[in-house]
Order: sequence, then structure tokens, then C-alpha cells
Amino acid sequence: METLLDYFRRVAAIEWWIVAIELFLIGLVVYWAVDFLEGTRGERLFRGVIFILIAGFLILKLVVRRFPFERLQYLYNGFLIAVLIIAVAAFQPEIRRALIRIGQPRFWAGSSQKLARTVEEIIAAVMEFSAARIGAIIVIERRTALGEFTETGVPIDAIVTTELLKTIFYPDTILHDMAVIIRGDRIVAAGVQLPLAEAGTVYGFELGSRHRAAIGIAAGSDATCLVVSEETGIISIAQGGQLTRRVTESQLRTYLTATMREPAPVLERFWKRPKRISSQEQKETA
Repeated sequence: METLLDYFRRVAAIEWWIVAIELFLIGLVVYWAVDFLEGTRGERLFRGVIFILIAGFLILKLVVRRFPFERLQYLYNGFLIAVLIIAVAAFQPEIRRALIRIGQPRFWAGSSQKLARTVEEIIAAVMEFSAARIGAIIVIERRTALGEFTETGVPIDAIVTTELLKTIFYPDTILHDMAVIIRGDRIVAAGVQLPLAEAGTVYGFELGSRHRAAIGIAAGSDATCLVVSEETGIISIAQGGQLTRRVTESQLRTYLTATMREPAPVLERFWKRPKRISSQEQKETA
């Protein structure tokens, strides 16, 4: 206890603004690392390593200053080196991805250009799916991490392009029946199994599997889900557990631009909900 009090006395003797700046910088680095790893397997590993290091440092410092455990201090220093080597090996994919992002020209150009390019690539693919009546379901991850779902699919980790989306959803391919998850400007996984909402009707038409999956993921997270009907080619958007149908290209562009920028977009801000559809349009099965 005396050792802990002595530590706080020494910290209190330092200028408060120096301590505040140091804590802010440390917190900023930790936040950036956690945010970058959010939704990946590396996130849990990172949290575990940080916990072990902090707990080991605090306990060891208090014990060593109280008792002459020099050999324990020596072993802990060797343990830190081993943890560093293991972390470099374990976080190799994340480190490589971070360095690639920093080295890419669009990283320095800002997020606006990257956002606009990603939106246009998605729109081009969705409009082609609609015209050719190719079923597709595209999930855009937002603040809520979807790591538990991406792990059920096939890892992709590639820049969003129209060609790649068309290849994934091409009829009769292995991945075309499941969902694609997009995080930022990258397709993180394809062939993802999503939770299905309960069977029912929306605006007079019976929900198919794709639309039920879209509502299911949108109800359980803040993700935005785009659905293209294989039967009719109609484009729909699921957000907050609600489904909006008959989305036009201009509405899709407006909504995607807003939903990838703002923390909580509202569908009604951009267009009115569609009217009930006729019985001839109730054949949609997704």
C-alpha cells in the first residue's frame, strides 16, 4: 500500500498538463488500434495482450519495490521481448493491412474520394443486378462490428469493385446465394450466412429468404443491407429492422453517401415509403 501511495505522490509532483498529454496520446494510440482491429480475430488477441501487460507491469512493480525480487524482474523483461515477437507474428495480417493503407495514395487524399468511389462501385453493381434480375444481398457494416457473421463466410479483404461484386453474385457460383459484407471501402467476406427474420409480409408481398436475411441483420445491428430481387429485379434497403422497396439509382446514391458518413441515417429523410403493391407483384421470393 505504501508503494502505491508513493507512486501517486511522484505522479502528483509532475506538471498536470504533461500527464494529461501523455495519457491522451496513449489513449489515442490504444483507441486507434482497437478501432482498426474491431470485428476481427485480432481484436480479442489485442485486448488479451494489453490486459496481461498492464496487469503484469502493475503487480510486478509493486512487488519488486516492496521485496527484492530481481530475478522476477529479469524474467518479466524477457517475457516482454517474447510477447513482442509473438505479437508481430500473430498480428501479421493486420500490420500488413495497416501499412498498405498508409502507403496507398487515397489514404492521403482523404476519405471523401474513397467514399465516392466505393459508393459508385456498389451502385454500378446493384443496377446491373437489377437489370439482369440477379439476386444479391450486400451488407454495409457501420458502428456495430459484424465479426461473428464474417467468420461464417469466406474471407475476401479486397477493395470494393463492380467487377468483384459481379463475380461473387454471378448465378450458380458457390457464393452467390449468401451475403457480402463491406467494411469501409473493402469487401471483408462473402458467402456470409445472416440471421433470418420471421416469415411474414411487407407492404403486401411475402418475404423471401434474402429479404428476411436483410431485415434480420438490420434489426440486430446498425448495418445497412441492400437487396436485389432475383424474381423482379426490385432494389430494396433494410435499415433498423425496416425494409424500403423500389429504390431508384438516385435515391440509392443519396442514401449510401449519407449512411456511410452519418452515425444514424433515417430512411424517411430521403424518400417516402412505397405504397402497398398489387397482387401481381407479390410473387417475389428473393
